[in-house]
Parts: sequence; C-alpha cells; structure tokens
Amino acid sequence: MTYLELVNDVLARLRETTVSTVSETTYSALIGKFVNDAKRQIEDSYNWNCLAQTITVTTTSGTSSYALTGSGQKFRVNDAINTTSLIGLRNIEFVDMNRKLNFSASSQSIPSEFCFSGVDGSGDTKVDLFPVPSGAFTLLFDLTIPQAALTADGTSVKVLDYLVTQNAYARALMERGEDGGTSTSDAYVLYKGMLSDAIALESTRYPEDNFVAV
Repeated sequence: MTYLELVNDVLARLRETTVSTVSETTYSALIGKFVNDAKRQIEDSYNWNCLAQTITVTTTSGTSSYALTGSGQKFRVNDAINTTSLIGLRNIEFVDMNRKLNFSASSQSIPSEFCFSGVDGSGDTKVDLFPVPSGAFTLLFDLTIPQAALTADGTSVKVLDYLVTQNAYARALMERGEDGGTSTSDAYVLYKGMLSDAIALESTRYPEDNFVAV
C-alpha cells in the first residue's frame, strides 16, 4: 500500500472522511505521523527480509576506513564477506581494531576484519578494516536497513501494510480517546497478535533466526 492508501485505511477505520493527499487536513496529516511511527516500530521488531540490502565497498591500497554508503546509522548486520578473497569478514571490537591499526606494523594484506567507526558527512556509518587493504578488494555488507520515513503520497511501504494500519489505528484511538467503537487496548492487543503471527511465519524461512514471541 502507498502512504496515502495507508492513511485512508486508518481514516476509514476511524469512520472519518478519506482524503486525496495526506496533507489535505490537519487530522489526515496527524494520521500520517502515526503511520510513520507504526512503520518504524514494526521495522524495529524483527529482521524483516523486505528491508535487506547489500552494500558494496571497493577498497584501495593503503586505505583502512570506508563509508557504507546508504546505510545510515540504524541497521542490522546479517553478513559481511570479501568476495575477492572468498573469505568472511569478522566484526571485532573497536578497542581491538584501534590497537591493531595503531600498534601493528604498517603492513598491508587481505582485509579480514572490520569494526564500525563513526559516520561520514552524509550520516552513513563508516567501517575500519584490518589488515589494511593491499589493493582492490570487493567487500559485501548484507544489512537490514529501515525504509526512510514516508513523505510522498505514492511511496509504497516495504513492511507488511496490514500491520502498519492496525498499529496506526491503535495510536489514533489512543490520541482521540474512546468513542464507543474498538477500545485502544483491544486494538493494540490485536496488533500484537498480528505482529507475532507475522514474525512466526517469516522466521520459518530463515533457520538462523530465533523466534521470540512479542
């Protein structure tokens, strides 16, 4: 569903008039805020496959620090590999990396370890590599990256849309108060059950995931 469709779905549940654009009324704009809040909470609840992205880093000789362009600062790491050398990259502690880069001899070789180290000017996370690359290596970082906040009417949400509408509906009921229909607590309990079912279903496809009921 698109951003506008999500907002109108919530408005219909609230027995309110639907709109032609999210910003049409102050109330529809508020529902838009709830939709984004709901999306963010759902994204944080599980390692959803629909949010998976692979970021490629190509090293240069003698350079140890690289930005994960497009990663932002809020993501999960699923895997990191060096496809040039056909090895995995091990995520080590910052203190360990700091000592290796500053205490070790300045030799260069095949990078096999990484750690996160600050952000660049665009707000993307940076990684330090060790050993310092001796040439061009292709590194793949498989990440789960939340979708940017919905702003345009026609932008489609990546996570399950029915979870977003149910969560946003519960938030809208909380803001408005009881009106003789579904109670806030009932709406949120229903959302929690729907979320738990969705996580249980998706987790069956990924044996590495440990399902935890929410």
